[in-house]
Amino acid sequence: MRAGIEGTINQALDITGIRRARYRGLPRVRLQHAFSATALNVVRLDAYWTGHDQHRTRGSRLERLAYRLTA
Repeated sequence: MRAGIEGTINQALDITGIRRARYRGLPRVRLQHAFSATALNVVRLDAYWTGHDQHRTRGSRLERLAYRLTA
């Protein structure tokens, strides 16, 4: 469960750069986070509709070597 949350946070950091708030004051920061979440959802919807897989898992070097040898 934690891996899914960590992936979402990492994606939000990469796409929207929410590590630092652009504005001062809680209402503006809340609005910024709402827009960032909306942008993240739009990116995910676009990936879903176009068929790009966002949930790629990492493979070890041994797995990639075994795949190349069998292909």
